[in-house]
Amino acid sequence: MSSRPRVSIITPFLNLENYLEATIQSVLSQDTSDWELLLIDDGSTDNSTAIAKQYALQYPDQIIYLEHENHSNKGPSISRNYAMQVARGEWIAFLDGDDLFLPTRLSTKLKLVEQYPKATLFCEATYYWYSDASPEAEDKVIPVGVPDGLYGPTELTYLLYPIGKGDAPCMCGLLIKKDVLLNKGGFEESFRSLYGDQVILSKLYLDQYVYVSSDCNNWYRQRPGSIVQTHFDHKKYMQARAYFLRWFKAYLQKNRLGNGKLKWIIWKYLLPIDYPILYKLAYKAKHLLKR
Repeated sequence: MSSRPRVSIITPFLNLENYLEATIQSVLSQDTSDWELLLIDDGSTDNSTAIAKQYALQYPDQIIYLEHENHSNKGPSISRNYAMQVARGEWIAFLDGDDLFLPTRLSTKLKLVEQYPKATLFCEATYYWYSDASPEAEDKVIPVGVPDGLYGPTELTYLLYPIGKGDAPCMCGLLIKKDVLLNKGGFEESFRSLYGDQVILSKLYLDQYVYVSSDCNNWYRQRPGSIVQTHFDHKKYMQARAYFLRWFKAYLQKNRLGNGKLKWIIWKYLLPIDYPILYKLAYKAKHLLKR
């Protein structure tokens, strides 16, 4: 592997033998060759390990197989951090082992990199692929919840989920400067399921320039058994959201970031979780006063 690729694509996978080959093929179909693919095996016990190793043998200049010590399971955050330490590209893209890139996924973003040199994070819309698992279901494109354009530090913090109301970008729709990711400490390894992506986005929104595009060059497979689907229960979701909000509050305090407005928003979101009785009383009082 003599030349340094422009983009390192990080693909963590766990027991995805039915999907992984299609994911790898979608990378091989890119209309640019300026990439490497890091397949990080998170302790698979099915045939996906053999599939990944075979592709690494077949394409040794572009595809690298990685695994944790003793073939252990560490979760997506630790897996992504491990792969980032190995990655040689200037930019990082993420593609889970059951999702797909369209052939123009990387080239369209690399063109934007040249047009917007201040940006260190590029986001695009995502195709939510429901019909693969449920043929009667309707697929849909979900754009990032703001108009196309370049956004400065903190702007997206207030505009996009999980603090704002706009739809957040998906992991498979991101392109991030590698050295910025490393300077931010990468992914928080205590997040093993939900909100691991929101952690890294929340870090970046605070002080980086972000370009948002309505292009859609990635397919996000919606299937039973995925992390999102297994945590769709409202109680589990609220537990995960509370964990994120407490982490974000501590992160702001530790790094002396944010302002009174942001801290107040976090406190408002935590109020019904930490003080449900007080919240219900306040809610009732508010409506009585309106009457």
